Amino acid sequence: MKLTKTITLSFKILTAHRLRTSLCISSMAVGVAAVIVMVSMGRGAQKRIMDMIHNMGTNLIVVNAGHVTLVGGREKQSAIVTTLRTGDADAIMDHCASVEEVAPETSRKMNVRWESENLMTNIIGVTPAAFRIRNIEIEMGRNFDSVENDTAGRAAIVGSVIVEKLFNGEDPVGHQIRIGLAPFEVVGVMKARGVDANGVDRDDRILIPLNTAIRRLMRITYVQKIHIQVASSRQLQRAEAEIRQLLRERHRLRDKPDDFTIQNQATLIQTERESARTLTLLVGSVAALSLLVGGIGILAVMLTACRERRKEIGLRRAVGARRRDIRTQFLLESLIIAGLGGLFGAALGVFSTFLASALGGWTVIESWDAIGVGLMLSTVVGLVFGIFPASKASALEPIEALRAE
Repeated sequence: MKLTKTITLSFKILTAHRLRTSLCISSMAVGVAAVIVMVSMGRGAQKRIMDMIHNMGTNLIVVNAGHVTLVGGREKQSAIVTTLRTGDADAIMDHCASVEEVAPETSRKMNVRWESENLMTNIIGVTPAAFRIRNIEIEMGRNFDSVENDTAGRAAIVGSVIVEKLFNGEDPVGHQIRIGLAPFEVVGVMKARGVDANGVDRDDRILIPLNTAIRRLMRITYVQKIHIQVASSRQLQRAEAEIRQLLRERHRLRDKPDDFTIQNQATLIQTERESARTLTLLVGSVAALSLLVGGIGILAVMLTACRERRKEIGLRRAVGARRRDIRTQFLLESLIIAGLGGLFGAALGVFSTFLASALGGWTVIESWDAIGVGLMLSTVVGLVFGIFPASKASALEPIEALRAE
């Protein structure tokens, strides 16, 4: 029997049992769609995390006071450590040849008041170098300069969330606010930056000169972290080693463990990539289970068809059909079910991915290779789960098949 006639006959047989065939195709379509959606969302999450890390700055090393660990993908500091000083930042700048700029930082959550409005927000003391290192852009007004930092000037730069909550959306530049009990002049507004990799809203904060924060507002002698920009990404590992050795000497640690934590951006990116790949593989594997369910559906449908069509098989064998013809017939039927399920699933997966992006606001990346893999898997599933029913049908003896009720 020619292949075209076999395919035509397969379609006629499948359309004769529309409900059963439709349910089987639907189970395959759901499996393929799940694979596409999960992989696309996983890659979108990976891209979002990478964008967050790159938005922190380029060729970046961060020195945190004390021991900082990642819990659930977010930084957690075990205790407040006061050994990290602004002098450490100056020493890193002076003695580490691969370092271009440093920006020490300290922060505290404090009450901010303007007229009758007040709120609690993060007050962050930074140097002017932080704007360059961490890619902080000004949308309105200006940033403060080194003179204001050296003289502990009372200048403040607010985030977009502060503008909405405290100033009700009005232009805040030039207004006087009180941070704690100290008056500050709002000199600028930062461009919106969204949430960082630790889940902290970078728009719900106020930046002030570091010396102002240390001397006048918080009255402390230490900083919480130092952001360091290295000349090139190739020098990150070398710079990290230099910084660790320098800080251990300055803190006189000798045989004691580090009282600081160094986070290398390259290491962080690699860790996040590996985590994202693992997550994508996990969700893709879970989605592939639904393909297995679809394959079991094909197996059940084809075994039922084998039992129902015993007389047809016996008649065809009696008039000269070979075992190979019967086997090909049943394999084609299972492949058609799987192929149609794959095509409908690919269309459903693409549509669901765009829908999730539009309605849910999620970052997704349409994964065309995932579509190809889904279609390929559906074909393989159809072939694998169709072999046993096809072999069983072709093994029937003509006499026994014709005697079947």
